[in-house]
Amino acid sequence: MKTISLLGSTGSIGKQTLQVVRELGYSVAALAAGSSVELMEQQVREFHPRMAVLYDEAAAEELRRRISDTDTEVLSGMDGLLAAATVEADTIVTAMVGMIGLRPTLAAIEKKRRIALANKETLVCAGELVMAAAEQYGAEILPVDSEHSAIYQSLQGCRSKEEIRRLILTCSGGPFYGLRHEELEHKTRFDALKHPNWSMGAKITVDSATLMNKGLELIEAMRLYGLAPEQVTAVIHRQSIIHSLVEYRDGAMIAQLGTPDMKLPIRYALTYPERAASPDAPLDLLSCGALTFAEPDETAFPCLAIAKACAKQGGTSCAIMNGANEAAVAAFLHDEIGFNDIPRLVDHALQTVEVKYHPELRDILEADRLAREAVQNRK
Repeated sequence: MKTISLLGSTGSIGKQTLQVVRELGYSVAALAAGSSVELMEQQVREFHPRMAVLYDEAAAEELRRRISDTDTEVLSGMDGLLAAATVEADTIVTAMVGMIGLRPTLAAIEKKRRIALANKETLVCAGELVMAAAEQYGAEILPVDSEHSAIYQSLQGCRSKEEIRRLILTCSGGPFYGLRHEELEHKTRFDALKHPNWSMGAKITVDSATLMNKGLELIEAMRLYGLAPEQVTAVIHRQSIIHSLVEYRDGAMIAQLGTPDMKLPIRYALTYPERAASPDAPLDLLSCGALTFAEPDETAFPCLAIAKACAKQGGTSCAIMNGANEAAVAAFLHDEIGFNDIPRLVDHALQTVEVKYHPELRDILEADRLAREAVQNRK
């Protein structure tokens, strides 16, 4: 029986991961989340992990009281996340949203764990450090994002990255596709959270609405596959049937198709190199309709252009961009700023915080802190 440790168990990816775990009959060594006491208690009682972590100390104390009749140890804070990331398990699933996932991912790499990576901010902010550490310690990183999983699958027959002309990430366009920048000025969080195809957490859904999510994924793909910024592009594909493509130097394109269901890439990451049977209905080509493609509108959605610029600039610029975006999206979700204020605040942070090149981990963490501070002072 295979065993997993799941960081971010109460979020959208975490809950879907546990659905797959049920189907596969896997064991759970550890569960970790932010502060969701009630849901974590339910998960502990079902999956009986050796360890449960809530980052919030007060929430962890409440969980400890609630599950005192079980054998599960309750931990809190970053120390708890690091313990969950390094517990004995076949796969560490990193599904926590934001920069908080960086240190646990690096800790898991140092223990040579297989990592099912669903925390894109880790590679966006510190991709060079993370990939260098994975090579140094011999840790395997398998992407869980649907786009990066599609690329990973489409690269299985690739003998050398020299054969790759470019990676093409598909993008649904989010709920505001086709609108002009000025039409987005008064869109609310309720509007932004109405994603046309995917069921995701609030932060990533807003990122999809601004197209920042696609910008983050472009950077993540660069890091994962060691490619230049100009070798990774995005195309609007409203149907979310083609999850991404690889274009080879001979002109051939290889893509992965499937229904818009995150359990497919999760299952693949957990069972690789094998493919487990799925109880879900497969894609029906005769009923899925026409597949269309369009160029992203970077004037209406400047976050994508900002991400591309940071990818080229390098250094801590991606960490500044990500930290500012996390802070701005949080403010938007609390109705403190407008939708178009998100790219404005990200751009402000990039103009305010100094970029450092060849950064160490402390530089990346400091860039993140300063970016968030810049947003808080300006909003």
